[in-house]
Amino acid sequence: MATISSLTTPLPTSTRLALSTNQSKPSFQILKRSNPFNHFPKLTHLHKILNTKAPQRLFAVAEETAPAASADPSSEAARRLYVGNIPRNLTNEELTKIVEEHGAVEKAEVMYDKYSGRSRRFAFVTMKTAEDANAAIEKLNGTEIGGREIKVNITEKPLQSLDLSSLQSDESQFVDSPYKVYVGNLAKTVTTDTLKNLFSKKGKVLSAKVSRVPGTSKSSGFGFVTFSSEEDVDVAISSFNNSLLEGQPIRVNKA
Repeated sequence: MATISSLTTPLPTSTRLALSTNQSKPSFQILKRSNPFNHFPKLTHLHKILNTKAPQRLFAVAEETAPAASADPSSEAARRLYVGNIPRNLTNEELTKIVEEHGAVEKAEVMYDKYSGRSRRFAFVTMKTAEDANAAIEKLNGTEIGGREIKVNITEKPLQSLDLSSLQSDESQFVDSPYKVYVGNLAKTVTTDTLKNLFSKKGKVLSAKVSRVPGTSKSSGFGFVTFSSEEDVDVAISSFNNSLLEGQPIRVNKA
């Protein structure tokens, strides 16, 4: 049987080789797909190792690696939705009724603060199929529930542990207060420090935070700022509602 083990130059994965034997005159041919393959070593010595009883055509093929399989569309990750900026009084049952108008719902879960028991204004909804999930995103993202524009999208991939710990630290340092404003339509580049610095110009800010899609570094497009008095809240709303922050007009109202 003919071999090509004596070839000293490695073959690129995009090249296919064909060896053919003929008892009178062996031949060697390079079948090119696209790029020229130059400077291949001389092969005249192959006639010394060819077996004349070998089949009439031999092939040595270097195939490209097949692409990795795509994610399973039936997996929970492809069916799980993040629903953000929902009203605080929205329940699991009410959310289920809203979403199931656009697809079959497996479960809906509003997230609550473990200390205060108040809604964190976002939820997760698992749909029956990926098609149901996509339909719900198309129909509900950007619509209003209880006067609030909601965000609906597929949940994001988790962050690396270091980044996630940093965001959890920011969350734990947030000081809540009954004197609080909601800040919406934030640019993706706005950070917690950006919010705090802006609102500190017009009042005594206790704390600020930009909400993130849970488990990711992606901004949800809104945040909160807390103050020490009702007067500071009123001044913040009158001063900054519809003002520009990093190129986008922000919405400021009582939370």
